[in-house]
Amino acid sequence: MRHPTPLLTLLLATTLPLPLLAADLPVRAVTLSSAGLAQIERAGTLQPDDSITFRAPTEDIDDLLRSLVVLDPAGRVAGLRLPGRDTATEAFRGLPLRPADFESRTALLQALRGQMAEAGGATGRIADAQEGENGALRVTLITARGLTTVQLAPGDEVRLTDSALAARVARAAEALAAARAEGERGIEIRLSADRARDVSVTYVAGAPLWKPSYRLMVPPADAPADAQARLQGWAVVENRSGADWDGVRLSLVSGNPAAYHQPLYAPILVQRPELPVRVPEAVRVQPDTGGRPPPPPPPAVVPYDARQMAEAERMRGYAAQAYRGAAPAIAMPAPAAPMGGAAAAVDTATAAASAGRVAFTLANPVTIRAGETANVPFLDARLPADRVWWVQDFSARNPLQAVRLRNATNETLPDGLATVYGTGSGAEDGAFLGDAELRAVQPGETRLLAFGRDRDVQMTGSTGQVDNPTRFELRRGGVAVVSFLRRDERALAIDPRGARGRIVIDLPRVQGAEPRFTVASEGDFGLRHEAVLDGTPTTLRFAWEREYRREMPLWDPGLGDPALLRWRDFDVEANLRRLPGGPATSDALGVYAGRMPENAPGRAELLATVAAYGELRELLDKARAAIRAYATADVALNRARQAVEDRSGPEREEARRRLNRASQGVESAGTAADAAWDAWVARLQALLARGG
Repeated sequence: MRHPTPLLTLLLATTLPLPLLAADLPVRAVTLSSAGLAQIERAGTLQPDDSITFRAPTEDIDDLLRSLVVLDPAGRVAGLRLPGRDTATEAFRGLPLRPADFESRTALLQALRGQMAEAGGATGRIADAQEGENGALRVTLITARGLTTVQLAPGDEVRLTDSALAARVARAAEALAAARAEGERGIEIRLSADRARDVSVTYVAGAPLWKPSYRLMVPPADAPADAQARLQGWAVVENRSGADWDGVRLSLVSGNPAAYHQPLYAPILVQRPELPVRVPEAVRVQPDTGGRPPPPPPPAVVPYDARQMAEAERMRGYAAQAYRGAAPAIAMPAPAAPMGGAAAAVDTATAAASAGRVAFTLANPVTIRAGETANVPFLDARLPADRVWWVQDFSARNPLQAVRLRNATNETLPDGLATVYGTGSGAEDGAFLGDAELRAVQPGETRLLAFGRDRDVQMTGSTGQVDNPTRFELRRGGVAVVSFLRRDERALAIDPRGARGRIVIDLPRVQGAEPRFTVASEGDFGLRHEAVLDGTPTTLRFAWEREYRREMPLWDPGLGDPALLRWRDFDVEANLRRLPGGPATSDALGVYAGRMPENAPGRAELLATVAAYGELRELLDKARAAIRAYATADVALNRARQAVEDRSGPEREEARRRLNRASQGVESAGTAADAAWDAWVARLQALLARGG
């Protein structure tokens, strides 16, 4: 049976001296960073012999050990001490105890069996311990005279006579208590001074991000040009430092500092190479196996004759030379290189800025208990603002409702979510209009904050592209160069249904093209254009233009020299699209000529080239007809030859006369085809010789 009254008291002498006086410094100031860090300052008055003690979460010990700063105007820091990360394991190392032995007094005494102890006036080694009646405890000791059982009443002591063992048991109990509060550690900073003074301790530890949120009261859509919006900033703050914040000075820092974590609190053991223990070499003895007959003599050497000796010497020379040639070169290593009215007024914060950092310090002290979350105001400002429509997506049916804010304060506004409310005397007064994301705004910068869509305004977008020829040039060698102006266009038809106001349109950048519209600003959004809607339907057009050239060879170089190309060695019909005068290039040039402006440079040359291509087409068609006539005559000639071979007598003579006529026809058709082909080639060479 376990009793709540402690009947066993171990009077132990510790080997570690404890401070006589200790002061628990309260938290006086906290700075929360948007990098997920908290700078905590503890401060208070210390007497000459006081030391600083406080508790911190175990997860913060690494950061505390790397960043702790003690400011003592008259004292000297003697050191910092705190329990180890695995205190219980180290404290129980070498003891005859385990943490489970502290579950009851009998278990503790039974684990100490064999240890010298004093109990009830008797001294001996502990043999056993049992629970008695009415809360009594029976302890059996082994004395010089034998076994002695002592019954202890509540309040009686059991004293270990080994003071060193008693101290270690006491430290084990202390470590066990600390292990039960594994989430935090007690920290002691020893100081030495000759007078009382004010001391502060500052350190940096991980902390939840402070999360800004905004309340934005926007002016109505028909507000004058000098209208203002009211922006209130609130911060969600969580106290997970393990200590209460009672009337602390709270600062909120917006910045992007480098922040690291290093495991200073955890023991790190360095792996070392293992060197084996050297032992004497074993003595090995060959056993005696008795005598044996002597070995026979080697075979007799037969002497070489002179020719054999010269051949052997020559082969040895070849082998030595081959060995020297195959020997790898040994490369020496290179030397190593050296190494507003819509909301109640709030207490605002004072802001101080440095390079890349803005700190808002709250005007009044803040009290937040450990583990609590608070929402505290840090900003209340009136900023120049105007209501606009905002178009980000041309495929959307309606534009966004947005407000344009200019940061007229002297501090950077951090990222946050803004809840937008309306003001004025209309239907929007005091109404929730939507949420908007506010990205960091430097002083003087402007941001658009969209909080909804205006379904009363209708939009329809379209896109198109056209390539207009602007210049033509014919180079010597038969290369036509056509310059084009590519125009990418987006059009946006807008029906504001009587509403008036300014619309902001974000458009993309087009690689290599110049915008042909007014660009109000550029940014990650691309190109921004602004226009004013007067209440009537309108269409806005946005164009990008860029020039490019297309080279069109009038002669396929894969066909070789046109003067050497003969129709008899070439399948004209199969390669018709490759020939000048064919349909491909001729049709393309005709289209370009029809679309090129009359005053465009080179247009006359383009028209002349198109006309020349028309002549080439006519000549090529004549040549093709003549080639087909030759093919027909050649077929008739082959038939006439076959008829001569198949007939005899008078019919054979008639077949020979027809063969002569067919032969003359083929010759005449060939001559006509040659003349037509030569006419086409001559006109082609004249075209290819033109140009600059």
